[in-house]
Amino acid sequence: MKNAKCLRLRIIRPVFEDIAISELSEKYFHGKSIRNSRDIYELFSHLSRETKEHFIAIHLDTKNRIICVDTISIGSLTSSIVHPREVFKSVLLSSAASIALVHNHPSGAPEPSRDDIDITTRLKEAGNFLGIPVIDHIIIGNGSYISLIEKGYF
Repeated sequence: MKNAKCLRLRIIRPVFEDIAISELSEKYFHGKSIRNSRDIYELFSHLSRETKEHFIAIHLDTKNRIICVDTISIGSLTSSIVHPREVFKSVLLSSAASIALVHNHPSGAPEPSRDDIDITTRLKEAGNFLGIPVIDHIIIGNGSYISLIEKGYF
């Protein structure tokens, strides 16, 4: 009987951890304003410590206040898989007016890859079609970041 209880705890513990993380992040981010790329970097600079790529969509209201933060993908050391359908499914459900994108480069170098530029272009086009603009895409490296909009990529 004791072993069965331990097994159940091992199975359900990750579920409760995910719920706790989701609730805490919701309380931390909800209502914070995004005025510029630096604001995004400061809120998500902790991603620079991750050993895998994390791709996140930040859902914003009409005053650029955070409604929701959605982790779209956790990839490998060098990439993450992102599809417009996965990004905009939750964006539509949250009734966001716009979104900002952020992901990290575990290598520490925030320079965008060709894939980063291509997916940003696809997401921007999808957002324009849906009437939900992508206001920026930030890539976080080790102690620095790049804004794709400020660098003229879109």
